[in-house]
Amino acid sequence: MARVGYLRLLRQRPILVLWSSAALSVLGDRLYGLAIMWVVYEATGSAAWMGIAAVVESLPYILIGAFGRGLIARFASFGRLGWLDAGRAVIACGVPLLWTPGRGGLVVLLALVLALGTLGVLFDPNLGSLVPDLVEPGQVRQVTGLLDLTNRLAVIAGPGCVGLILMAVSEVQLFALDGVTFAVSAAAMWWLRAHTRRAAAGHPAVPDTVAPAAGPAAPVAAGPVLRRHPDVALAIGLHGVGFFVAAVSAVGLPALLAVRLGQGATGYGLALSAVGAGALAGNLLVGNLRLGRWLTVYCCAWSVTGLALIAYSAAPTLPAVLAAGFVSGLATPAAAVTLRTRLAGFAAPQRLRLLTVDQTVIRTAGTVGMLTLPMAVDAAPATTFAGAGLLLLTAAGIAGAAGRRVVPASVAEPVASRS
Repeated sequence: MARVGYLRLLRQRPILVLWSSAALSVLGDRLYGLAIMWVVYEATGSAAWMGIAAVVESLPYILIGAFGRGLIARFASFGRLGWLDAGRAVIACGVPLLWTPGRGGLVVLLALVLALGTLGVLFDPNLGSLVPDLVEPGQVRQVTGLLDLTNRLAVIAGPGCVGLILMAVSEVQLFALDGVTFAVSAAAMWWLRAHTRRAAAGHPAVPDTVAPAAGPAAPVAAGPVLRRHPDVALAIGLHGVGFFVAAVSAVGLPALLAVRLGQGATGYGLALSAVGAGALAGNLLVGNLRLGRWLTVYCCAWSVTGLALIAYSAAPTLPAVLAAGFVSGLATPAAAVTLRTRLAGFAAPQRLRLLTVDQTVIRTAGTVGMLTLPMAVDAAPATTFAGAGLLLLTAAGIAGAAGRRVVPASVAEPVASRS
């Protein structure tokens, strides 16, 4: 069912352009992530500096997301997003030209990473806010699932693609290839700007669900919106907990496989593939299905992820690890698509602000997790996995129980229209 729905969406040229550029951008993100980690490690020989690079890239997401709502709102149009990606293309392509071995080159590299992160925090929530207006309201869940599919495909195909590319270029040259993906994305944004203007000119009475406004949206405060919709506040908080504990599996799975099961790189690769396969299957299931109350589905998805972390800690064999990874992957799209679909129901200014808050929360929580949890993983991998799973399971249970009380009050107040 999801596959058919996705194909129907891709027959719409704006969605095809958007999805194609997003798929290429996801590959670019894989190139960028690998390049920054390897270049920094080769320059310093220090895992600590790799962590510093990750923190530097996240700082703009945390600071601008928390204090720059007016700045973010200034870029709420496809045309301005095109200029942001053009800037990222120039910066990324400039890294191989400006990079030199040694601490001086490292400082320049971190400055460029900071600049890319700054442009990224302005781009990401605005694109997420504009996408729902490209389709009819009944297709929002499908288009959200379709864009989520690019991430799921990247988990499976990304490592292989990067490996093939590295056979022809060096790690630092991956930045230039990432720059090319930004340039393609910029062209796609400008095409979408022209398309929406033509749609607005040809159908002046059509609401902005079909022809979104080209100008920037007025910034709004998140507090009043979240107080009126506590179900969304609960979901964003749970999202933060999920990203905090994600550091355990991100850095701890190799250690867990080595310590408990004596597995090496092959076992780790199989475990990642199992997660990717589960996420792909989960996306194809959730893209078009309405499974009940959105917050209940959301909390259940995170509960499954918590149970999978606990299962990791107790898995006696590699097949058991693969099964836990597959189940964890199944739950990931259910959480992501469900929350994005809920936020798409708000008017554009509120939607943008809530997406920004969500992005700030998960970036902050993920950064804190990466700075603290690896030490616990080093000391006791299995115990840390079990503790992280229990924490996530508890948070999901609390959010679900609280949601059953607050959702009726939230739903009683109608969601703001998009007009």
